[in-house]
Amino acid sequence: MKKIVFFISGLMLLVGCKNDSKTDNNAQAENMETVAKGTIHDFKTKDLYGNDFDFSTLKGKKIMVVNTASECGLTPQYEDLEALYREYKNDDFVIVGFPANNFGQQEPGTNEEIATFCKKNFGVTFPMMEKISVKGDDMAPIYNFLTQKSKNGVQDSDVEWNFQKYLINKEGELVKVISPKILPTNPEIVNWIRE
Repeated sequence: MKKIVFFISGLMLLVGCKNDSKTDNNAQAENMETVAKGTIHDFKTKDLYGNDFDFSTLKGKKIMVVNTASECGLTPQYEDLEALYREYKNDDFVIVGFPANNFGQQEPGTNEEIATFCKKNFGVTFPMMEKISVKGDDMAPIYNFLTQKSKNGVQDSDVEWNFQKYLINKEGELVKVISPKILPTNPEIVNWIRE
């Protein structure tokens, strides 16, 4: 009789654990759903000059986020990025650059050196943020958002190289990831801006 009582008590305890497990799983799912509803407008960072930059100020604008580098074979894309920005900046479109030294050590400069390089060589006027990491253990929070479906609600991605582009809609939601080798002036991007 004692064995039966012990068995039933153990069974009840096990069932209780399973129910708690379901509750925990439901709570985790709800938390993931809440995270996935985040937008780029939730982020704040600093620009190349050390000034605060709040992405909530870009509500109502389409945004292209791009990781940049000064010593890359793709560095001439700065010219196309600037041309695109100048053409569409009055149409609720903005480009935000994030210098990063993650690929081949191709962005070794300080924030001040990067700012000088961008102005002198390409006349960059679109917002450029401080140098960050776009992959690895020290990845910046905004790139955690851009690269993880659990946070952006759309897709997982890896930053493949310098000048990868993330297209964000006017609500601050990720729409598409564009390969580094695709030029900023590609019809796919231009048509998206014009939509």
